[in-house]
Amino acid sequence: MSAVNQDQVRLNSGAVEPGLRREIRIIAEDPSLPHLPIIEEDGQASALVWPGIGAHMRSMHRISLEAGGRTVSLRHPMEAVYYVISGELNVEDLDTRAKHRVGPGGMFLVDPSTGYRMWAGSDGSELVGGPCPADPAVYEGMRTG
Repeated sequence: MSAVNQDQVRLNSGAVEPGLRREIRIIAEDPSLPHLPIIEEDGQASALVWPGIGAHMRSMHRISLEAGGRTVSLRHPMEAVYYVISGELNVEDLDTRAKHRVGPGGMFLVDPSTGYRMWAGSDGSELVGGPCPADPAVYEGMRTG
């Protein structure tokens, strides 16, 4: 069983290890949040919840795409899920070439190891989400501020 799976079993069982952090942390949007290198054109992505703050089982990113803005091609060994806050978002399955449009309030789930990319419609798009558990490859080459 991988370390991540062992952690999930431990957490799901309700077991609490001595010294394990137990608190509620409030994370406010802030310009100093780390920027993720996943934007190809016209946008910005920030890490809200990620291993850099001690999160091991979840990641949550805020992605803001201007009109026509797009991400790089993405692929994770785990699932990813996103929620569209505003604007129309297009998402393409790079393996099947299927394209989908997701509007405000919509969500989409990306299966493990599925290649995908996202781009905004004519009014731009705001979304939150990311791979779960966190994908260390997403954080390579990251800069802050």
